[in-house]
Amino acid sequence: MILAEQLHARILEELDLTREIEDEELTQLIYRVLNEASQQEYLPLAQKTALGKELFNAFRKLDLLEEFLEDDEITEVMINGTEAIFYERGGRLYQSEKRFLSREKLEDVVQQIVAGSNRLVNEASPIVDARLPDGSRVNVVLDPIAINGPIVTIRKFSKEGITMQQLIAWKSISEEVSDFLAILVAAGYNIFISGGTGSGKTTFLNALSQYIPKDERIITIEDNAELQIRDVPNLVRLEARNANVEGGGAVTIRDLIKSALRMRPDRIIVGEVRSAEAIDMLQALNTGHDGSLSTGHANSPEDMLSRLETMVLMGMDLPLAAIQRQIASGVDIIVHLGRLRDKSRKVLEVTEVLEYRDGEIILHPLYRFEERGENGNRIEGEWRKCYEMEQKGKLLAAGYYPEGIGAHNN
Repeated sequence: MILAEQLHARILEELDLTREIEDEELTQLIYRVLNEASQQEYLPLAQKTALGKELFNAFRKLDLLEEFLEDDEITEVMINGTEAIFYERGGRLYQSEKRFLSREKLEDVVQQIVAGSNRLVNEASPIVDARLPDGSRVNVVLDPIAINGPIVTIRKFSKEGITMQQLIAWKSISEEVSDFLAILVAAGYNIFISGGTGSGKTTFLNALSQYIPKDERIITIEDNAELQIRDVPNLVRLEARNANVEGGGAVTIRDLIKSALRMRPDRIIVGEVRSAEAIDMLQALNTGHDGSLSTGHANSPEDMLSRLETMVLMGMDLPLAAIQRQIASGVDIIVHLGRLRDKSRKVLEVTEVLEYRDGEIILHPLYRFEERGENGNRIEGEWRKCYEMEQKGKLLAAGYYPEGIGAHNN
């Protein structure tokens, strides 16, 4: 690490900072300095190649973070200031031998990431959510809020996009449940995807969107643009914007939903409902915008309904019964995801939202994942059909023959 710092300083001295340096010219300079250094101290070819890549990343990309971002098996990166870097691979955490040697260098990388998504982070506004060009989610917390900061957490997403077929191969969902959901998406059912942190909600939403008919107009609305909707020609992507340093110019999820309703959408996809925008989302679902999709944090389908009630109350003072009727009328299906103790992510339940009755929303389970035991470190189980689907009107309207959909299985 000391050698890399010395080489970095020597390259910086020779760089002409008054003009734009091309990648090829920078690469030539790096390897010239490396060759000079190897004449003074022998450097094996492998070490020289690794140093060359590290130095290039320091000048052109996100410094030592680039190595973690280029590794497709790493799903999350956690930087605890200059003290340590942890990463997740295969559902397990590991500590890296690498670390940022100075707070200044780490802060430079943070500002580069944040500026790339038109966000601002400083002592006055020390917490920010941003994204990388590939859609990976980034959260930054600066000192003094984070005592040992800056703290950077990066949730990576697959560059190619994960398909439903891959989720079936990974046993995150069965082919039967996947086919069932494909029909519901095509028929225009409003589907809410719930689950805890890291349960795969965004990944599943991306995969589920592959069943949307290609001739429809889709509008996606997100805090940070992470969704990877593919092969939809009539696609509009909207992203919220934080307030500027003067406190103005903010564009909220609520603003975007209201605007989207005037853009002739066939479907509205909200990346995640977190707050008062729930009321606008429900109003959209209840005014003819069928086939909409969204996600939310919850521990169960029942918990998702309770959270929606709370979020609506954050945006509008309404009687609870009126809110529950809106939810029961707007949301058709809840798909609940979970992360099991073997670190695998699975669809745990597919539930139909029936109606508001006697002071509560009636849920009707259609499929559940049932554990059958463990095979080594892996949990074995199967998806069991529970009951026949009752709300078949949209299937009929879309031309599907609904007999057998979600049929009861004893």
